[in-house]
Amino acid sequence: MTEKIRVRFAPSPTGFLHIGGARTALFNWLYAKHNNGTFILRIEDTDRTRSTDEYIEAIIEGMKWLGLEWDEGPFRQTERFDIYKKYIDKLLETGKAYYCYCSSEDLEERRRLAISTGKPQKYDGRCRHLKEPVKEVNPVVRFKMPHHGQTVVDDLIRGHVVFENEQLDDLIILRSDGTPTYNLTVVVDDVDMKITHVIRGDDHLNNTPRQIQIYEALNYSVPKFAHLPMILGSDKARLSKRHGATSVMAYYEMGYLPDALVNYLVRLGWSYGDQEVFTKEELIQYFSFDHVGSAAAVFNPEKLLWLNSQYIINASNEKLAELVIPFLIKERIISEGESLDKEWLMKAIGTLKERSRTLIELAVSLRYYIAEEVEYDTKAKEKFLNQKSRDLLIDLKEGLASIEDFSHQKLEEIFKAVTEKHGVKLKDLAQPVRVAMTGGTASPGIFELIEIVGKKKTLRRLEKAVKAIEA
Repeated sequence: MTEKIRVRFAPSPTGFLHIGGARTALFNWLYAKHNNGTFILRIEDTDRTRSTDEYIEAIIEGMKWLGLEWDEGPFRQTERFDIYKKYIDKLLETGKAYYCYCSSEDLEERRRLAISTGKPQKYDGRCRHLKEPVKEVNPVVRFKMPHHGQTVVDDLIRGHVVFENEQLDDLIILRSDGTPTYNLTVVVDDVDMKITHVIRGDDHLNNTPRQIQIYEALNYSVPKFAHLPMILGSDKARLSKRHGATSVMAYYEMGYLPDALVNYLVRLGWSYGDQEVFTKEELIQYFSFDHVGSAAAVFNPEKLLWLNSQYIINASNEKLAELVIPFLIKERIISEGESLDKEWLMKAIGTLKERSRTLIELAVSLRYYIAEEVEYDTKAKEKFLNQKSRDLLIDLKEGLASIEDFSHQKLEEIFKAVTEKHGVKLKDLAQPVRVAMTGGTASPGIFELIEIVGKKKTLRRLEKAVKAIEA
């Protein structure tokens, strides 16, 4: 390509960063990175009744968490009204737009009449050829759409999409209160920011022929378009909250890794052979629209959870030690400001990460390593902490108290001595010890567990278990 690729992600701050929006941002980011282009963040906040600074901050937070850093911006449309006015004046001067004085009541009456007579529900162009303004009426400005011929969208994903011009309305580009509308602002921004490729959801496809006509009326070249298929829930309906979390930062709260979510989102519509797990470097290297399908993608929470578990397994213990701290605080396993020995925490994480699908699961599993006391699962206590295991636990406690070296080898020797003395198998001792140490019946290997918990806590927990049996 000879031109410098420039793309943009242009969310409306009327809510948090949605999964669908995040995928759009990701595809723009990848296309820019793959082509050494520029990725722009633009906030389309002209809907003043629904747009808030809180949502703008949330969108930016979500983008940063996903690692989708922008090269220019963020720009806000509400700071660009003077620019839009200049372009609207140009369209009025060249006869490509006109003032419309029709009231909302008149328009509604004509809409009802069109329905009753089976005619298209579009503006009838009544003010198109007015010579004089209507006094004491604040007009809107409408764009003159061609009434004949076709507008063709050459889409990088969908190919040729043809729209009949006679179906297109003379759309409003400036409201009576002086605020510009979406179809005008998006074209002006893309022209002003020299956008070469518009990559967005296919819910915008019906706007595209209208926008193409505005580009041409302004004598600017039309960018290339790529309309991404929508994301569906498991029931093939449009993705919504009933299918699970739709906000990006909700996945942070649930303990997902950002790279896992990025990997999952890019696979909603894009593929590269049979490969499932990608590094960001691989995504940048391989990404192209040749591998983007036109069919809607189905969001599968179970697949995302599996993918997240793979990222946790493959993450370094050091990285996980940093990421898990907020969740240890959130789950009240440690207090705000409390520090843990990093080497010890990394070692503990190494025994648990293959069992953890999220950072919350990892944090909860770390509880029995960190806590001073453990609470017993009722069924586990009844089954394993009983008179049959009492003497085993007493002898084990005495054996462990006699050694300083809590290495795997030394622990195995003590366990072997106790099991041989009582004529039982290792599992007959290991399960009561596991309940005493963790409160439940699932944990890493018993020797790893005791080694990480350490001598002091181990002896105290065994003593507590014996007293629980005696009680």
